[in-house]
Amino acid sequence: MMLFRWFTAATPTVAMLALVGGCQMQPLPDSVNATLPGAGPVAGAERISIDLPQAWGGEVRCTVSGCLLGAVEHEKNTVVLHRLEGRTARLLDRQPVAYHPDSAVWLSDSLLAAAVETSAGLDVFRVDGERLTRVQQLPIGFGPRDVVLIEGGAGRFRLLATPYKGTEVAWIDWHEDNRAAANVEKSTWCEAPWHPTRVSKLPGAKGGGVAVACLDDRKVVAVSDANMKAPPQVLASFNAIPRQARPSPSGQWLYVALETGERNARIHMDSGELQWIAAPPTGAVAVAPLSDDLVIWGDDSQLYLQQLNAQGGVLETRVLGTSGFSTGLQLVDVDGDRQLDVVVLNSSGLRSDVIYGPLWDRATRRN
Repeated sequence: MMLFRWFTAATPTVAMLALVGGCQMQPLPDSVNATLPGAGPVAGAERISIDLPQAWGGEVRCTVSGCLLGAVEHEKNTVVLHRLEGRTARLLDRQPVAYHPDSAVWLSDSLLAAAVETSAGLDVFRVDGERLTRVQQLPIGFGPRDVVLIEGGAGRFRLLATPYKGTEVAWIDWHEDNRAAANVEKSTWCEAPWHPTRVSKLPGAKGGGVAVACLDDRKVVAVSDANMKAPPQVLASFNAIPRQARPSPSGQWLYVALETGERNARIHMDSGELQWIAAPPTGAVAVAPLSDDLVIWGDDSQLYLQQLNAQGGVLETRVLGTSGFSTGLQLVDVDGDRQLDVVVLNSSGLRSDVIYGPLWDRATRRN
């Protein structure tokens, strides 16, 4: 099935945009540059692209032995494993699954789960050396768009799967010893709850929970850690389609990518205040906050970075080119230089990208 009813053609690769010197505003706080403690000088390629067609979902996991990217190739019906070493990428393995895998998440350093539409469940793989070995299939009763890890340890995992379409979500409790079937419980949320995310704060509540953008209901909802099976609370409603919601690093803001309408949004997670953020006419389809007031938005063939003031006004916008329709963003220090890099999964096109930090400094100022 097609991801976007209005999107009919793959987008050609956009060449890397060069940093324009002498166009910066006054020096910004260290948090804006997303520099980790002890960061050193940047060396080598500023980005790489990875042979990863129609990457609807995936995740990088880094350990002392390096970083692995586990992802799905939607149209090829495969789960893939790439090793990211320094500023290079190497394909390790590809394994077939049923028609249309939609996302993948690491459960541990050696376990990867993929959400697969047609088999209406999750395929769990173990990393054996440089190979993926399927260890179990977990039926959940609907075609999942997303799977996220809620908690895990000592071989026990609680997962949340949300549907490609429909209102039913599944809470899955699974033990990797495989001696018993997974326990699956259902809750009713909203229509098409895509890309759920953990949040550390919720307005009017103690503690955090899980928030999600509801494409077809055009709202963002959340459930509390105190009772995840309870009916979700509505955090905000929109006229445009909310494609993804992600918290800022402190948890103070929940950023919302809106597909059209020339504006995105953010929700204050203490007060519940909604702020509007000026955007291009196409809006955004993904979001990754670098700090409370510096955010990356995913769009067609580009990322745009915005520095905001306290009211959500845009102080400056900068742009980075990408290799397709950039619907998946993950901030992680891939090359170990203590700068945050962005892994860009493109749901259209033949390649995905890793763009190395400092990301604000790498980007070109938009006129």
